[in-house]
Amino acid sequence: QVQLVESGGGLVQSGGSLRLSCAASGSMLSVYGMGWYRQAPGKERELVATITSWGSTKYADSVLGRFTISRDDAKNTGYLQMNNLKPEDTSVYVCNADVRYGLGPQYEYWGQGIQVTVSS
Repeated sequence: QVQLVESGGGLVQSGGSLRLSCAASGSMLSVYGMGWYRQAPGKERELVATITSWGSTKYADSVLGRFTISRDDAKNTGYLQMNNLKPEDTSVYVCNADVRYGLGPQYEYWGQGIQVTVSS
């Protein structure tokens, strides 16, 4: 059983920083591409950032230069460092990863989501 567990969200003032973590729990895991998405009330889910297994990254224009996605493969964990946060970054952030268990097939998994609130 593979689970993605997010942590690090919370309330922060505008201009502040937070670091989100997404840990893939389970043994004999191989984690490939990872990503962060967000969804605010009444809005569609949007891509925030992705990182491939070889470290290539991609960002939404709205977060470019402020957010940094990274990963620690030894810990099967991905991170999203968010700096200079703005009220419009307020949303539920959800992590996503392509994971293979043992020698089995690769599947896409989603975390449960974590709230980030930026006050003005």
